[in-house]
Amino acid sequence: MSDLPYAQLDWDEHGQPRSRQFDDVYFSRDDGLGETRHVFLANTDLATRFAALPAHGRMTIGETGFGTGTNFLCAWQLFEQHAPSDSRLHFISVEKHPLSQTDLQRALALWPELTPWSTPLIEQYVAVHPGFQRLLFDGGRVVLTLLIGDAIEMLSQLDARIDTWFLDGFSPAKNPQMWNADLYRQLARLAAPGAVLGTFSSAGVVRRGLIDAGFAIRKVLGYGKKWENLRGDFPATASAPEHTAAPIKPWFARPAFVPTQREALVIGAGLAGCATAASLASRGWQVTLIERHGEIAMEASGNPQGVLYLKLSAHGTALSQLILCGFGHTRRLLQRLQQGQDWAACGVLQLAFDEQEEQRQAKLAAAFPADLLQRLDHDAAQVRAGIGLPSGGLFYPEGGWVHPPALCQLLATHPHIRLLTHHEALDLQRVEERWQASADGQVLASAPVAVLAGAADVRRFAPAADLPLKRIRGQISRLPQSPTSAELACVVCAEGYVAPVRNGEHTLGASFDFHSDDTTPTTAEHQSNLDLLREISSDLAERLHVDTLDPNALQGRAAFRCTSPDYLPIVGPLADHSTFATAYAALAKDARQVPDIPCPWLDGLYINTGHGSRGLITAPLCGELLAAWLDDEALPVPRSVAEACHPNRFALRRLIRG
Repeated sequence: MSDLPYAQLDWDEHGQPRSRQFDDVYFSRDDGLGETRHVFLANTDLATRFAALPAHGRMTIGETGFGTGTNFLCAWQLFEQHAPSDSRLHFISVEKHPLSQTDLQRALALWPELTPWSTPLIEQYVAVHPGFQRLLFDGGRVVLTLLIGDAIEMLSQLDARIDTWFLDGFSPAKNPQMWNADLYRQLARLAAPGAVLGTFSSAGVVRRGLIDAGFAIRKVLGYGKKWENLRGDFPATASAPEHTAAPIKPWFARPAFVPTQREALVIGAGLAGCATAASLASRGWQVTLIERHGEIAMEASGNPQGVLYLKLSAHGTALSQLILCGFGHTRRLLQRLQQGQDWAACGVLQLAFDEQEEQRQAKLAAAFPADLLQRLDHDAAQVRAGIGLPSGGLFYPEGGWVHPPALCQLLATHPHIRLLTHHEALDLQRVEERWQASADGQVLASAPVAVLAGAADVRRFAPAADLPLKRIRGQISRLPQSPTSAELACVVCAEGYVAPVRNGEHTLGASFDFHSDDTTPTTAEHQSNLDLLREISSDLAERLHVDTLDPNALQGRAAFRCTSPDYLPIVGPLADHSTFATAYAALAKDARQVPDIPCPWLDGLYINTGHGSRGLITAPLCGELLAAWLDDEALPVPRSVAEACHPNRFALRRLIRG
């Protein structure tokens, strides 16, 4: 991942960018927007097709080469002008060398007429790192998914159906990696029946390659000095070539169930539940959010400060990929909250507290870009943190702390979300094609779709009873600031963490207890947290007068994290596990078999839980993932990551291991 730098640009005398890597221009010097509108918008009949979208319809556009984003912005502008008000636009673009935010802003300043659309793009264009990066606009009606990395690698992991393709990489002569048979096969694999393709290129090698992949290609009138462009049409009856991707195994396939009414009930109004409700509501679903407490975010999502901390792997594991995608998504959501009160982009410093941790950090620094994480020696770390420290460490400049209840409130505030507090769902039954959540014989709410988002308590419902979820008690301590403790400038982590001041207090924590079921804060764990603080920084401990503090008098709170054995969240549709075991019993003898038997899904039942201590980073993106499952749209993470988070993974392992 470290070999994915920002685009290196030169700027000509007219202020237009040119790629130093590919020695090519990003758009026509004469009329860049005119070229975009002719080659990509008019050539694919977008205005007419936008206007023809049905109720709650969606257009998905795929692009090779995001560049300065002008194709996206012009498509968004046209969508606003012609599409029905309840329709949605999903724009997916792959880019190996993204522009920096500064360069993007400079490039888009050339087009003042695009300001209403370019301004929100620039504001949301933060924490754009390798992998799948999702940006939301217009209340979620317009979605931009950037695939940052090699085009073939990214597209091969994309699970989507593309209605319109824009091929806009640098010219085939300058960038042949973006114009080859492997890429064309991916375009065909992802193309929806009847998909349309537009490209500025008219090269014979491009035309022949697209024809071989299954597109009907014809030459069309070019723009300006260019005589010809190409248009492609994917047959309405075509299916993707079998050799372009391994078939999706039935236990990971999308359920065929489509509810006749776009209504859902979500059980649990912590971060996972609020995120799920928000993602569904932005797609036009009417959502009932059921919460047993008097307010949202009253359990693990209720701490005064949580940390945007990325515990990554240098080996590109599914968990590491999810964290990298989820971090960017959450970081962009926070742009909508109040800095200083609800969140702070102060950075996070992970101390290299022993030799093993130092070696791990060295591998991470070699594997990821410097704008994501940086190794700091002892002196630099102390300058960055503003306090004395025992060692250097790894600094995440875009990290920081968040007030989780504020994020939950942001997500749950939508006209399509109805919040039911003081209602604890104890039973869930399917009655006449609707899921009924009830307690003591009284139906609290019903809908064709139900989502379990109540952490480990989801196991009270029979379909989730076998999921191997663990509850881990965690306690934080609230320490009143002192005149000198306010100099702490970033979150500092070792075995625990301490955050800069919010409302006159530092948050310190958090303990790990696998055995206690009590949420009453204990003196012993306050003392343990104080010991953690001394390990993090004896200097800060002195500034906070820790030795004079009475642990019995400290304020704090305890709650339960919910995690799975592989530390990945559990997100997706639920199956009937008893029938599942019968349908796929052959796997117990040969795990390589893929029986051609549809999965016995429980129609309309989904789950979003198991986020552990990473919920701030994973839960909001998993809300998008769950909504994508339900709305049959492009997944916001690589297909392999979605499968790694799938609820069926545990039933599969039980079968295979006998």
